[in-house]
Amino acid sequence: MRIAVDAMGGDHAPVEVVKGCVEASRLISHEICLVGDEPRIREELAKYEYNRNQVTVKHAPDVITFEEAPVRAIRTKKESSMVVGINMVKDGEAAIFISAGSSGAIMAGGLFILGRIPGIDRPAIAATIPMLKTGGVALIVDAGANPECKVENLMQFAVMGNLYCKSVFDMEAPRIGLVNMGTEAGKGSGTLKTTYEELTASSLNFVGNVEARDLQESVCDVILCDGMVGNVLLKNLEGTAKTIMSIIQAKFTENVRTKMGAALLLPQIRELKKMFDYSEYGGAPILGVKGALIKMHGSYKANGVKNTILKAIPYAENNVVASIEESVAAMSAAASKEEESSEQQ
Repeated sequence: MRIAVDAMGGDHAPVEVVKGCVEASRLISHEICLVGDEPRIREELAKYEYNRNQVTVKHAPDVITFEEAPVRAIRTKKESSMVVGINMVKDGEAAIFISAGSSGAIMAGGLFILGRIPGIDRPAIAATIPMLKTGGVALIVDAGANPECKVENLMQFAVMGNLYCKSVFDMEAPRIGLVNMGTEAGKGSGTLKTTYEELTASSLNFVGNVEARDLQESVCDVILCDGMVGNVLLKNLEGTAKTIMSIIQAKFTENVRTKMGAALLLPQIRELKKMFDYSEYGGAPILGVKGALIKMHGSYKANGVKNTILKAIPYAENNVVASIEESVAAMSAAASKEEESSEQQ
């Protein structure tokens, strides 16, 4: 299997991207293809020992920057690392494409180059967050692609999140929780109330409304919400984690006594830091397009790149995109039958 990685996307490209790809290649047997400015990539690769048959390069001279209008950039920069990489997935040259570049551009590329899965109205970004008490993870869907959603959008997000958790996290029956201002069934907007009713009537393992304060208590496996709420949740968790670690560091370096205590607790502090480090959990898949795309955080360094590659493998190997396509087709067929039956009555 070939994994295509955008070597030019992100705040630390290509230095950290190349380093992360080399580190990942030592842990897997799959080919990693770095897409981007070949001379610049080769310059970075020269710093490392690596299997030249396993880490390859595909030249793409242009780069889509964060400042550019996403749709225009995808349409005009045909030789950019992002467009070339997404086309590799479309043409079957790669099983998956990973980028830390512009979120808007990779979403636009997924839509214009790969296209939507039939029956999916809007693709969604699915971000993984840690469950600190259990050591597990949960999936936020949507984490920023769609600020406003209809009931059908949220239902499709639930189906896609459910299949992703089953295939990638090996969960037998992922628990779906609908983010709301209270756990009662009658809470929230009209959209949320109707979504609650439809989820209750569905075959999904719906556990009801969930509140933001309970999310890290492992109350559900798929955190269902619109992109505005999901993005705020994600960034608030990242900010809170950063603040907590800063406070711990400040407290443990106040004086000689606290420094001695920190020395004794160093393994536990390192473990806590790792739990809070979002780069440990890899990137976010773009669910709903006809190909496997993963968006990494723009600030990821080598460790985040490596972990994204490692955790992307089950997504491609288990053919989650095809599973979503089949499931959505079955849902559409069932809805059509129900509509025909209602009309006949």
